[in-house]
Amino acid sequence: MTSTIADSNRLRSDALTLAYDGRTVAEDLAVEIPDNSFTVIVGPNACGKTTLLRALSRMMKPRKGSVYLDGQAITSLPAKQVARKLGLLPQSSIAPDGITVADLVARGRYPHQKLLRQWSADDAAVVAESMAATGVDELAERLVDELSGGQRQRVWLAMALAQQTDLLLLDEPTTFLDIAHQMDILDLCADLHAKQGRTLVAVLHDLNHAARYATHMIAMRDGRIIASGTPDEVVTAAHVEEIFALPCSVMPCPETGTPLVIPKATRKG
Repeated sequence: MTSTIADSNRLRSDALTLAYDGRTVAEDLAVEIPDNSFTVIVGPNACGKTTLLRALSRMMKPRKGSVYLDGQAITSLPAKQVARKLGLLPQSSIAPDGITVADLVARGRYPHQKLLRQWSADDAAVVAESMAATGVDELAERLVDELSGGQRQRVWLAMALAQQTDLLLLDEPTTFLDIAHQMDILDLCADLHAKQGRTLVAVLHDLNHAARYATHMIAMRDGRIIASGTPDEVVTAAHVEEIFALPCSVMPCPETGTPLVIPKATRKG
């Protein structure tokens, strides 16, 4: 029998305990991902951010508790059905040897293929649009294993976009990118949220980037959620010191008005 739960938000978790073998990473996590939000998960290294994202995407089975997608326990749903609703950009991905950029991005259309509905002109158009949006269209015929780390990251994002899911989960999407391309990718994510109405959940290391782009934030430490809410509610000097052990000041960014973290100087001169 399929487990169901009534809830207004499409993606949520209840009382999650997450573990690798005998090591518990997080306990009793209750997470609400607001619909049509750009939610960013932050916290120090090894605090459980990626583990939580893996559980929300069904890549990891909780030891206890459940993740719910559209009111149903996500583990009860067929993988292909989940993939039509929820896309994932993992932290590190390995492409098959000898595959071109266009062919890899096209794999994002797999969840939409059926026995009587194979590749179509619509699929080709979606792939082309996804490559153009991420700036990899000129690399279409290149082999993925010939690309730089930053280029590969953009190709994987294009594949995730090609799934055309309303929910998109991104684990450190700016890895390997220089500062200009980091902003490009985050601007693209913001557009997906603001202009296309997609719900995004991203793990980011840069707290100022998170505060600048997120509409909702979840801050973790030692497998626990310390704070959640708007950037103004989460990014405070007290929270930053509690979560990151970093004394700081927080002031409005002169460009966006969002919280800007300024670490306190540790030496003079």
